[in-house]
Amino acid sequence: MVRLNWEAKLGLFLVAVSVVVYAAKFYVLGNVENTYYYVFNALGFLPLNVLLVTLILNQLLTIRSKREKLEKMNMVIGTFFSEVGTALLIRLSDRDPDLDTVRQDLIVGNDWSDEDFARVRARLETYSWSAAADRDELVALRSFLMAKRNFLLRLLENPVLLEHETFTGVLRAVFHLTDELERREDLAHTPEADLRHLTGDVNRVYGLLVAQWLDYMQYLKTNYPYLFSLAMRTNPFDETASPVVRE
Repeated sequence: MVRLNWEAKLGLFLVAVSVVVYAAKFYVLGNVENTYYYVFNALGFLPLNVLLVTLILNQLLTIRSKREKLEKMNMVIGTFFSEVGTALLIRLSDRDPDLDTVRQDLIVGNDWSDEDFARVRARLETYSWSAAADRDELVALRSFLMAKRNFLLRLLENPVLLEHETFTGVLRAVFHLTDELERREDLAHTPEADLRHLTGDVNRVYGLLVAQWLDYMQYLKTNYPYLFSLAMRTNPFDETASPVVRE
């Protein structure tokens, strides 16, 4: 016995409804030619009707899908900053001797518009991210990243991230730095040339992290004011930041 799925059952039901409607029209009005005329008119418009409905529904479904993916991606990004990103930014920004020249640009305000975010991005493109990572800091940084390695690996397993090239680039840079630090047995006595190489890897992570953090702050400000409030009270670039609400 053939079992029909719900689509087939729905199709049969709708065809049956159409037959009943046209039969009722014929028996009530008794005009066969008019019924045939109406049927052929309806059939002639059917392809256009299907086309219009398909385009509109497809567009609506595409918009909804993009919104859902955006929500999921930003949930993952938020988790990343809670577990790893914010702590990394605090460590690296504290060792940036020139940060004061752009620090105020990174104190995001409640009154910021999209134009303000765009202005800050444009200014940061010319800033040289240069955290001074000495040997002791590299040792501490290796311990921190190795402790977060399993968490970062789980992030990479999330298929949503495949469509977010910017954040994927951040994770790739973080993993590269982790691998570089892990493969060195004696970071405390690494030569100067190797120290410069590792510092370059550190600052690649630093610059990418700041850009991603700024994008995430803009997203929170627009969509989740209460999360944005906490993010600003724990702003890694604000030396007076505190999660405690004072006013």
